Amino acid sequence: MGEEGATLALDVRLSILDLAPVSRHESVADSLAGSVSLAQTAERLGFERVWYAEHHNMPTIASSATAVLIAHVAAHTSTIRLGSGGIMLPNHSPLVIAEQFGTLATLHPNRIDLGLGRAPGTDQRTLQALRRDPRVADRFPHDVRELQGYLSGASIVDGVQAVPGAGTNVPLTILGSSLFGAELAAAYGLPYAFASHFAPDLLLQAVRVYRESFQPSAQLAEPFVIAAFNAIVAPTREEAAEMDAVVRRSRIRSFLLRGAAAAESLSDEDLDVLAESPQGRQVLGMMRRSVVGTGEDAALAIDAFAAEASADEVMLAVHGTRADERTRALELLAAARVAAPQPA
Repeated sequence: MGEEGATLALDVRLSILDLAPVSRHESVADSLAGSVSLAQTAERLGFERVWYAEHHNMPTIASSATAVLIAHVAAHTSTIRLGSGGIMLPNHSPLVIAEQFGTLATLHPNRIDLGLGRAPGTDQRTLQALRRDPRVADRFPHDVRELQGYLSGASIVDGVQAVPGAGTNVPLTILGSSLFGAELAAAYGLPYAFASHFAPDLLLQAVRVYRESFQPSAQLAEPFVIAAFNAIVAPTREEAAEMDAVVRRSRIRSFLLRGAAAAESLSDEDLDVLAESPQGRQVLGMMRRSVVGTGEDAALAIDAFAAEASADEVMLAVHGTRADERTRALELLAAARVAAPQPA
């Protein structure tokens, strides 16, 4: 476990992506309580920020009402930055998001981030239930500009202001897993966060395009890259491997058996066989940007990943079978970083 009061000693910034996971043995209330505990631990240990992702109609993820969750966690912490990783902007009007995050920034000054994604974060049927037209994703660049206008107090929509929101200048980040997001973030002079924790294929190419094309803006003078990385961390490699097996089975169940009546009745052996199928290997390959091991293993892997990805910040998607395992992972990583020799 980490030493009381010990904080991270990192060349690269380190932050957390919290999906508010709901395990098979926990309730949604347990998950949300775990998110509070995780953020409090991250704050104590010196992590940069915690972000929450908007997903809908997924029984294993409790962060669908992202702004509400941020408000709750912010009320139970005091200094760490909190934000969305991300808000799926095509699901919302820019004005509503400006009002929500303007309210958060007013209540918690200098602590709120707004990461923006273009994907719906759900399936087509749920998208219809959200009352959104799939074609609105094509308006994403314009909607980002509209949102910027509301938050800066220089609305591009005549006669419409965000109240609260105007003048809060909540910092925006473009999320992506393709060259589209990299090019947009570069053109708008915004930070870029790559979702390499589940879509790693274009990571290096997208970061290169972003850095080469970046145009300074009022928000950001130099390019800034956040790259996501999976982490399963335990006191021993053996325990980490056991946790990894559980996480892999859960992922197979969620991606390949979602909505199937027999999903819960399959044994671990059944899921392991399914994992070896072409579809299973494809699903698990999405998580190949990962570390499974001790705190020391994770510290080394994170540094290597940051160097390879040319990342200014690594955002960890910390996995476990229970909320306390994810909190423990942060403590183990922090202890390893404090104990590691620092560059002269």
